[in-house]
Amino acid sequence: MKTSTIARLSLVILLSTSVTGAQAQTASRPAGPGSSPGAASPAEPTPVGSSGTVAPRTATSTSADYRIVAGDKLNIQVYKDTQLSQLLQVRPDGKITLPLVGDVRAEGRTSAELRDTLVESLKEYNNNPVVTVIVVETVPPVFYVMGEVNAPGTLPIKGQISAVQALAMAGGFKDFAKKKDIIIQRKGPAGVTTVPFNYNDAIKGKGPMVYVQPGDTIIVP
Repeated sequence: MKTSTIARLSLVILLSTSVTGAQAQTASRPAGPGSSPGAASPAEPTPVGSSGTVAPRTATSTSADYRIVAGDKLNIQVYKDTQLSQLLQVRPDGKITLPLVGDVRAEGRTSAELRDTLVESLKEYNNNPVVTVIVVETVPPVFYVMGEVNAPGTLPIKGQISAVQALAMAGGFKDFAKKKDIIIQRKGPAGVTTVPFNYNDAIKGKGPMVYVQPGDTIIVP
């Protein structure tokens, strides 16, 4: 009698376990087109790149191309010409010297602009020169402030600095500074240009924002 009772209990437990497992398996299945409202939906797929790797969710940022300054080291490669392919440092006058080409201004140009200039110069000797310009080492960018400020001198550029911020870094103005007649001397491929700057208008939000570039000289009369 006891043996028969135990057997019946074991059969009931086995049937209960099978029903529970079947219900759990049904609940875990993704909902199909005809599924009733409230049914579980499949998880959203993770974006995958063309190589099969998970695509990063990062924002793309762009910035202006770096402009060469005096002291930078450049790796200039001319295809199939070991004589012209050289590692050069930009001289204090902003120029470099290459055989056949001679002196070329590098300061103030991007590597792409300098490359294009060298290509044009070499076309006299090669119908289709292939030139690569790589900036391999840079010097810390600086600007200069002189005149009627409390702390004139050489100052570093860290990030984007407006002319107003640059003057604050130089300690502000002396008593008789002519804030309306400030000029910024800026070196470029065509030489030195002068940018007028009216401090009084700038702090009132008048006119376009003026930013300092590496090598600029701010003169406060």
